[in-house]
Amino acid sequence: MPLALIALALSAFAIGTTEFVIVGLLPTMAQDLNVSIPSAGLLVSLYALGVAIGAPVLTALTSRWNRKHVLLSVMGLFVIGNLVAWQAPSFEALVIARILTGLAHGVFFSIGSTIATGLVPKEKGASAIAIMFTGLTVALVTGVPLGTYIGQVFGWEATFLTVSILGLLAMIGSAILVPNNLKQANPTNITAQLKVLTHPRLLLVYAITAIGYGGTFIAFTYLAPILNEVSGFDSSSVALILLVYGVSVAIGNIWGGKMADNLGPIKALTIIFAGLAGILFMLSYTAYHPITAVFTILVWGAFAFGNVPGLQVYVVKLAEKHTPDAVDVASGLNIAAFNVGIAIGAWGGGNIVAEHGLMNTPWVGAIVVLVALVLTRYSGMLDRKVRIKI
Repeated sequence: MPLALIALALSAFAIGTTEFVIVGLLPTMAQDLNVSIPSAGLLVSLYALGVAIGAPVLTALTSRWNRKHVLLSVMGLFVIGNLVAWQAPSFEALVIARILTGLAHGVFFSIGSTIATGLVPKEKGASAIAIMFTGLTVALVTGVPLGTYIGQVFGWEATFLTVSILGLLAMIGSAILVPNNLKQANPTNITAQLKVLTHPRLLLVYAITAIGYGGTFIAFTYLAPILNEVSGFDSSSVALILLVYGVSVAIGNIWGGKMADNLGPIKALTIIFAGLAGILFMLSYTAYHPITAVFTILVWGAFAFGNVPGLQVYVVKLAEKHTPDAVDVASGLNIAAFNVGIAIGAWGGGNIVAEHGLMNTPWVGAIVVLVALVLTRYSGMLDRKVRIKI
């Protein structure tokens, strides 16, 4: 695997830390900012909204730029967004900073996925994406628990300062390791975007992505309050449990990529979605005991992000067949779909918490994931009908 994948993973590490560290800091930030837990959850939803906008729109607007220049530019925007969050004078300013950072996130993972698959032979595409996303999962292993600990000890503002430094280091790493002669995709335009947005096969995969990923975030966004209020862990233990979760995610991400390469995206996603739904149902019962809660969260992590490589390589392969002149845009829209799922999941979870309580989030999330499973099987059936080999 080429060194450029390491550079992509470095940047993904910084971006993953700032995206998910909010989950561990949610109770702390809600108390400090004098807002409710569901209101603080908007920092997850609106960040994801920024990603959903940034991925397709900014990817298209920068399609004529040198790929390395785009990477460095979005990492610069990422650093600025986190510095604004560090100095945010109000909750509203913090929300704006999160949206700004989300815009950078969307472009990075959009072009990053297509760069990753372009650096390796076709049969290694899912594994290449998995390596890039390993930066995201390593962030869950180390960055998120460390950021949570820093926020609890020194204040949540210190977490954003730390993340901005990580982003700067990742930007330097990209400048050194990413080659200048990256393959340039064909320039995209609004017509190409509309072509992708109106193709029924791609729309179906975007729905699978948004629903399958969003189901997890109905519960995951409120994991820290569940651990505090239901499982009985104190705040200092949350960072350690997130570390356990992150280790499992890292393993599951690589496992999911290899499974997608060996079995194909449809079979891999079928196994992963079925397992994920089962684990979320289990959490509804196991969260009440500390030991069973930690065990369930450990297994949850392996399934929660194992679907990412399969979903991303699936949409790239379908785009190569159906919209070959807009593969970057198709990839960007799938990144948007991930984050539409996060935004809706976090928002929906907030409403469930506000109206019905924390422990209704896991089983509702499980039902949503089962919908994604049904759509996945339907998509596979359509592939077989037209004899498309994915």
